[in-house]
Formats: sequence, C-alpha cells, structure tokens
Amino acid sequence: NGRRQRQMAAEDPKEAGEDVPQLQSTQELTVFVQNLLEQMQGRFASMSDQIIGRIDEMGSRIDELESSIGELMAQAGIEEETANPSETAPAKQEIAS
Repeated sequence: NGRRQRQMAAEDPKEAGEDVPQLQSTQELTVFVQNLLEQMQGRFASMSDQIIGRIDEMGSRIDELESSIGELMAQAGIEEETANPSETAPAKQEIAS
C-alpha cells in the first residue's frame, strides 16, 4: 500500500511536493520551452565568454613568463637555443648515457 502511494506521488508533482507549473495548453508549453532554451543559451554564452577571457589571460601570462625567462637567461649569460627540439634530443640522450 505504501509502495502504491509513493508511485502515485512520483506521478503527480503536487503530491511529490515539487513546484512544477501545470501547463494547460500547447501554447503555454511552447512558451515555457522557449524561455527555458533562452535561459540555457544565455548561460552558455556567459560561460563561453568566461572561458575565452581566461584563455586570453593565460596567453598573456605565458607571454610575460617567456619574457621574464628570456631576461633571466640574458642576465645569466645563457644563449637561447634556436635549434629544433628534435635536433637537441639526441644530444640530451648522449649526456644521460
């Protein structure tokens, strides 16, 4: 008996204690869905803007870091290597041997 009551409560949102609007017509349902989609689109656009902003900020920080490393290397008298990493890889392996 308790099982049937729980099943009925799950089927009827008011009995389940949920505040779900009761939509009476197809037009109301359409408006509700359109509003919901507009809200989701707005949130998605906001999150996209935040992500792009953070990526741009990260790029700026990387540029500053590269500049700082270059300055430190210049102060230490170390020349930057302009060779391809693939060309320097065997030399590193030889040193490790």
